[in-house]
This record gives sequence, structure tokens and C-alpha cells, in this order.
Amino acid sequence: MVAAAGPHVDAAALLASVGLDAEGPSDPKAMLPADSYYGLLERIAAQTDVTDLPVRVGASMRLDEYGALGLAFKAATTLGGSFQRVERYARLWTSVVEYELRPDRRGTLFILHRSGERRLGLRLSNEATLASTVSIARQVCPVPVAPLEVLVRHPAPRSTAGHDDHFGCPVRFGAELDAILFSRETLARPNILGDEGISRYLISHLDAELSEIAEEAPLVARAKDAIAQALSGGAPRMPDIARGLGLSARSFHRRLAEHGMSFQTLTEDTRRDLAEGLLRDESHSLAEIAFLTGFSEQSSFTRAFKRWVGTTPASYRKDRMGR
Repeated sequence: MVAAAGPHVDAAALLASVGLDAEGPSDPKAMLPADSYYGLLERIAAQTDVTDLPVRVGASMRLDEYGALGLAFKAATTLGGSFQRVERYARLWTSVVEYELRPDRRGTLFILHRSGERRLGLRLSNEATLASTVSIARQVCPVPVAPLEVLVRHPAPRSTAGHDDHFGCPVRFGAELDAILFSRETLARPNILGDEGISRYLISHLDAELSEIAEEAPLVARAKDAIAQALSGGAPRMPDIARGLGLSARSFHRRLAEHGMSFQTLTEDTRRDLAEGLLRDESHSLAEIAFLTGFSEQSSFTRAFKRWVGTTPASYRKDRMGR
């Protein structure tokens, strides 16, 4: 993002603002708390026009920059198989975004789930992610890839010409999801470098990496449990949760940052996970679920859930129970 912003921004100062050294070695496994990253993007926006910045960043992404997961994406035999690997292994890229492949009457939706306030930094990040998704698809497909439609939850920027040119399909802002709709034919196409043998090797490597992450993050799991238990009393406070885990607030903040998280994003993730689990159990009313997830009113819960998932709690429950 900083490089794509060009000479109109102070790159070294921007990177230093989130603890990164512009002259230091690259570390693909280093993560920033989501709030710090969004703040960085907002500081870029204060220095230069960012209307098409996310598209330029997405268009510049290369699979070689994604490590083993990028190789596994290339080695899948079809484009649909490539996206199945993103859905399963995206945790190796980020701890604040989840991906979902969802059947649609017109094809398949590749959905981006990212919780949190729809601030400018988050919106720019989502646009860049959607743009990079199409960019990496075009790097493995033998014919040009054009989605059927791109959906973006937030309002359109002042110009969408760059978005239209990059995606090559209708881009609908103000939608209920952040997603890309692909046709079945597109996802069934064979990849240029698809190879079953290489795929098996890479998948075993990715599974090992994924298990290491799971082993490295017991603190996150314990913190989510503590937050879930505290939610019925309202939004929990970080010092209280830290104290229950035997940590100072400062140490707790630092250790979450090591996993690319902030307390705010962890609380949002916990609320969402808890709400989705409770909605799959018909014994709880929507009012009860609102209380158990820390909301004083059902209407506040409904607004938050629609922000997280793109649909209302009642619609989510109906859809899951109907499957």
C-alpha cells in the first residue's frame, strides 16, 4: 500500500508509525494489529488521493509473495480448487479475515468476511483484497478471468473507473456482502501449472503450518473464552480480561499484537463467532442471543450482525436451518 501510494507520501514515516523499518529486512510472517494497519491506510489517505489505490495494489500482487500458499494456489488443478485452498488456509496470511465459498444460483460467491467498524482503512483494505483475488486468479488461468459481478458493502468512491477497468464486470457498491461472483465454468477451468503430486506435498506443508499456528495461539483461545463468558455483562474491558488471564493490560496488548490482533478485533470476532453458534441452536431467542453477546438491545445486535455477516440474524438462522 505504501509503495503504491507513490512519491506523494512519506513512506519511511508511514512505516515507522506502525513499527516497521523501511530499510529493514522483509519478514512475510510479521503481522500488524488490524487497527494499526487501518490507521496507516487512513494516514495515506490524508496525504494523497486513494480513490483507486486499492485497485492498483490488488493488480500488483503476485502469487510468489504468498509463500507456500501461493504455490499451492498455482498447483491446484482448477481455479475452484485454488480458492478452496484460500478458504481453508487463509489463516496463514491473516488472523482478521475469513473467506467463504458459497453456492449461488448464478455460480459461486467467494466471500470476504472481516469484522469491525466500516472505517476508511477497513474499506480500503477490503477493496484491495477483492482486487488481488481477481489478480491472482488471472495468474493461473489459461484464459482471461472476468467475474460475473463484484459486490462491495460500503458506498462507492467518487470515481469507480479504475475498479471497472480492473474487474472487467459490474461492481456493485452498497451491497450486503464483500464478495466476487464467479461462474461455474470459470472455477472449473484447469490451471496452467496444476499438478496433483505437487499439490499433495504443498498441502501437507500447509497443514503443518496451520497446526503450528493453532499451537502458538492458546492465549487467543483462552482470551476468546474469557470474553465470551463476560459478554452477558456487556462489552468487556481489556484490563479485566487481562487480569483474569494473569497478565497486565500492557502485556496482554503486546501478546495479542504478536498474533496480529487487537483487543477490539478479538472481541468483535468472539461476538460474531458466539452469535453464529447460538443462532444455529433454535432453543435461544434472538433477544437472548443479543443479551449473551453483550448487547443491551436486540436492534443493536441486529445492526452489528448485519455488519459482520451481511444479513440479519433471523435470515441467517432461517438459511442455516433450511440446509
